[in-house]
Amino acid sequence: MSEVGVRLGAAGLNLPAAPAPVGLYVPAVRSGNLVFTSGQLPLSEGVLAATGRVGSGVSQEQAFECAGVCALNALAAASTVCDLDRVCRVVKLVGYVASAAGFTSQPAVINGASEVLALAFGEEAGAHAREAVGVAELPMGAPVEVSLILEISG
Repeated sequence: MSEVGVRLGAAGLNLPAAPAPVGLYVPAVRSGNLVFTSGQLPLSEGVLAATGRVGSGVSQEQAFECAGVCALNALAAASTVCDLDRVCRVVKLVGYVASAAGFTSQPAVINGASEVLALAFGEEAGAHAREAVGVAELPMGAPVEVSLILEISG
């Protein structure tokens, strides 16, 4: 098992199999020492963990958990093009939150993904730049979507 897998396992998390694309794209692309993941939804065994907008039908706590699932799926996607143990830096996390009118805690929701990355890579390599954006709708009615840019060594 990889070091990343061991760290996640110690926190009670498991790296899933890479999710199959739901369109004409690939889960991740490597360009030089960077890995870019496609947007990942909170899918577990092909089923969304929740649907709807945060602040109306989906609680902030549920969305936080969904963001963590998205991050695990993004790591699984990245693992299709690189060895996760070679990640030396999480460069950027982009998080989208399907938000009800008046919901403004998108950063707190996306912290769910940031925490998974800190567990996977440690506080230094897991620290990243980030966007947490509120949107009206996401694919399949998902409450959260996450993508990553990772730097790998060598």
